[in-house]
This record gives sequence, structure tokens and C-alpha cells, in this order.
Amino acid sequence: MDRPALRILIIDENRLRAAVIEDGLREAGHSEVALVHDMSGVARQIADTEPDVIVIDLENPNRDVLESMFQLTRAVKRPIAMFVDRSDSASIEAAIDAGVSAYVVDGLRKDRVKPILDMAISRFNAYSRMARELEEARTELESRRLVERAKGILMKSRGLSEQEAYALLRRTAMNQNRKIAEIAQSLITAAGLLEGGDEA
Repeated sequence: MDRPALRILIIDENRLRAAVIEDGLREAGHSEVALVHDMSGVARQIADTEPDVIVIDLENPNRDVLESMFQLTRAVKRPIAMFVDRSDSASIEAAIDAGVSAYVVDGLRKDRVKPILDMAISRFNAYSRMARELEEARTELESRRLVERAKGILMKSRGLSEQEAYALLRRTAMNQNRKIAEIAQSLITAAGLLEGGDEA
């Protein structure tokens, strides 16, 4: 089964360098390659193109150019390979923080473009999977914390056992077709309002 062709967007003000990247990608079998030479409308062009992968080539980027590119990479949530001619440790750190999947210093050669792109995609996918798993774990932990607090409120206010309190939360969630954590949050909020009312 053939995989769908990757849509690749090359962002590079230098047309000669962009052509090197494009040639390397086309020789590697990538046919859907688009180029952007004007940095000013780059965010809109990314939205229009909807690329699967972005290759950014910056010859000698100054701090402002790098920072605007990093802001862009934070926003687009796609695998990004960035080629630069010169760099320092602060820029490399900033690139990693911004989510750049491959940051290549002084390594723009046609034969290197495809392996670097493949690495960028792999690293992006691995990072995305880890971020998703971490978010799921956080949500699960927060849900448990809410349910525990709500059970405590029910046990105290209604004189229920822990099991009865959980059963009541569960039944309410099923009746309202909502998650237990949502019911727990509503109960905690309501209890907080009632306690606040007592103080007034």
C-alpha cells in the first residue's frame, strides 16, 4: 500500500539554496514540494499550503530573524528541519525549545536533505507521542484528584461511605451523560460557593 505523498514546504529567501533543497527532495522521490521566498507572508502561506513538513533555510540569520522563525515553528506544530550557516549554543537551545525537529549548522548539501528530513519527521512524531502521553497522564491525575475531593465532600455532607459516594458520582455522570471528573468539578465548585456563602 502506497503512503500518500508528503507535502513539503521550503522557506528560503535565497532561490539558489532553495533549488538545492528542492533538487535533493525531488531526487529522493518527493514530488509535492512548494517554495516560499518571501518571509513577510510566511504564516499565511503555511496555512494555505498545509504542508506535512517544513524546511527552513536561513543563510546568516540574525537574532530577530531566528526569533521570528522560532515563534512560527512553535505555532505550526509540524516537523521542521532548519538549515543555518552559523550558530551558537543559545540559538541551538532556542531552536530545540521552539520545537525545531532538526537544526543543521553548515550542512546544506543535496544528498543530506532527505536523511535530515526523515530524522526531523521521526523526532517530531516521537516528541508528539510523548507530549500526548504526558498530557493524558496529567488529565488522568487531575481527574482522580477531583473525584477524590468530590467523594470527600459527599461523605462529609451526606454521611456516605467512600463506596456510596463514588457510586453516586458515577450514577449522576451516567444519567447526565458526562464524565465523572466533570460531575466532580461541578460538585466541588458548588460546595465552594456554599462555603463562600457561609462566610459572607
